[in-house]
Amino acid sequence: MTIVEIAAMLVAVAFAVLVGYLVPLLIQVRKTVAESEQLLAKLNHDLPPLIGELRAMSQNLNDLTEQARGGVEHAAMLLHAVGEVGESVQHVHDVVRGSSGSMLTNVASVFAGFKAATQVMKERFRGEGGHHNGG
Repeated sequence: MTIVEIAAMLVAVAFAVLVGYLVPLLIQVRKTVAESEQLLAKLNHDLPPLIGELRAMSQNLNDLTEQARGGVEHAAMLLHAVGEVGESVQHVHDVVRGSSGSMLTNVASVFAGFKAATQVMKERFRGEGGHHNGG
């Protein structure tokens, strides 16, 4: 056996060992690629409906936020009107308590306070444009 034959034998053995290691590796890579393709196919099937549901949920949340905002604005206007009525009632109370006039004066003062309070309420509800309950 010559050196060339020995070198050729070593190259052949090295090549056989290399192929022996590469074949299982290539088989595992092929399995991994196949599983990746299955995963991508499943994601392509399942992901679009999930995204659609997320968009619908986001839109519903935006709608609820708008309704809540409108309800808070409505409540703020109502509380402001109630505050003005309270001020009118306090004014009438002060007038009734502080006056030493006749009973007729007291009744007229109470009536004037009630009339002012109802006028404030009418103006507030007319200014709302007829919307009720946040709608």
